[in-house]
Order: sequence, then C-alpha cells, then structure tokens
Amino acid sequence: MILPVLLVVVGFAALIFGANWLVDGASALARKHKVSDLVIGLTIVAFGTSAPELVVNSFASFKGYSDIVLGNILGSNNFNLFLILGLSGLIYPIRVQSSTAWREIPISLFISILLLFLLNDFLFAAPSYSSRLDGLIMLVLFGGFLYYVFHQMKHEVPTASSDTHQSNLKIWGLIIIGFAGLIVGGQLVVTNSVSIAHTLGVSEKIIGLTIVAAGTSLPELVTSIVAASKKNSDIAIGNVIGSNIFNVLLILSISSIIQPIEYNPKFNMDVLILIGGTIFLFTSMLTGKRKQLDRWEAAILFGFYLTYTVYLVMQEL
Repeated sequence: MILPVLLVVVGFAALIFGANWLVDGASALARKHKVSDLVIGLTIVAFGTSAPELVVNSFASFKGYSDIVLGNILGSNNFNLFLILGLSGLIYPIRVQSSTAWREIPISLFISILLLFLLNDFLFAAPSYSSRLDGLIMLVLFGGFLYYVFHQMKHEVPTASSDTHQSNLKIWGLIIIGFAGLIVGGQLVVTNSVSIAHTLGVSEKIIGLTIVAAGTSLPELVTSIVAASKKNSDIAIGNVIGSNIFNVLLILSISSIIQPIEYNPKFNMDVLILIGGTIFLFTSMLTGKRKQLDRWEAAILFGFYLTYTVYLVMQEL
C-alpha cells in the first residue's frame, strides 16, 4: 500500500515538472518564431497545463478504465471551476474582459451542456458511452475553438523576449524531457491509483473525481494562484475557462477515439454540477460589480466544492 502511494506522488511530480518544461520549451520556440504572448497563453500554456490530464486519460482509455477517464475530466473541470477559481477570487476579486464574460464563459457552458447530451446519447439511440463519433464531433469543435482564438488574436503584436536568444538544443531539450516526464508520470498515476482503489475498496469513479483530478489540476492551481496574487485576473480566469474547454473538446475526444468510453450514469450529477457552476459564474458577471467575480461569489464556489467533496467521500464509507 505504501509503495503505490509513493509512486502516485512521484507520478504527479513527474507530470507537474514535465508540463512546466514542455510549456517553457514550447513558449521559447513560439517566441523565437515571433508568435505573440497572448496566443502562447491561450494555446501552448493552456495545452501545457492540461497535458497531465491528456496523458493520464490516454493511458486510462487504452487500458479500459472508463471511470478514471470520465472522473478525471469532470473532476478536473469542477476542481478548476469551484476550487481554483474560488480560491483565486478569495485572494483577489477577479475582473474579466468583455470577451471572456460574453463569449468564452458561454462557450464553456455550451460545451458542458453538449457533453451531457453526448454522454447520455440523447442524440443517438445507443447505450450510454462516449463513442468515436462523439470524439470526432468534439475534436471538430475543438478545431473551431482554435480558429476562434487565432481569429481573435491575429492582430496581436509579438512581444520581444530573451527566449529568442536560447539555443535550439536547449529549447528542444526542454520539450523532449517534458514529454518524457508526462509519459512516465501518467503511467505511474493511472496504474497505482487503480491499485490503491482496489486495495481500499474505493471505486475508480471516486479516485478519478478526487485524487487523480486534483493531482492533474495542480498546474492550473499553481498558475491561477500566482496570477491572482499578482492581480492578473485575465490569466487567473482564462486559465480555468481555457483548461475546461481543452479538457472536454481535446482530451475527452482523444480518449474516446483511442477506445469508446463506457458511461456510468452516476456521473450525471457531476456534469450537472459543472453546468450549474458555469451558469453561476456567468450570472456573477451581472451581479455585484459587473464583469467581476467578487469575493463573496468566490467563497460560494470554494465552499460548495469542499461540501461536495465531503459528500463524495461519505458516500463511499
């Protein structure tokens, strides 16, 4: 029992360091080719912080651990929305741009509602699972989202950076080592999390929703907390919304294409919570100070997540 726990910790450490190295290397490569900082943040950094979920889910899907796949996606998105955004908003009220309030948040809400329909096969008469067709639909939508981001950012001016002086050897070294860390870490987390679940008699669903989801969301947590402490609201909320969109449209789609994901209807509560939390976030843009997540609203998000986590654990006892 002690060894699997230690290996999970080592796996998470490899995921976090791997994601950081991958982001650093990819960002340096992008800046060397005159890509703007804002585009880097919305694409490369968003992908980098979601990379642990991608690697963990790819291994879990390949091995047929459907509950780990779905638990990680839904758990990570709720962790991002309720705990990370709630904690960030408690540190400093989060002011958002008009495009985030009226476009990105509604896009995230639409994706969450679509996910509920696809997973329950309301659109197709078939047993509940995330099929390869569902995966392709989400992947096409992801392409549309990337088009939207680049269309919005096409007039951005690249920022001069010292990264242009870094050698190609150092840049590619960071990228390769980062990917290696993600692969090794993902394998360790999936294999040993399942082992712990079986040993304790805890369901893979709960392990995915809590331990795996929290661990793979650590890059988002660190990024948003640091951003909030520096009063950088755009990064704090953009990181959360962007990561949630990436998790569903890219990571779940790839997981479904690797192997169709059997859907446990018990996850419907988690999807509905995600939808409700996103609606609350959108509503908060209209209450109190407009286009701002106030501290009392952040406290509601944070408090709800803690309460729900306790409820999940109590259900297993």
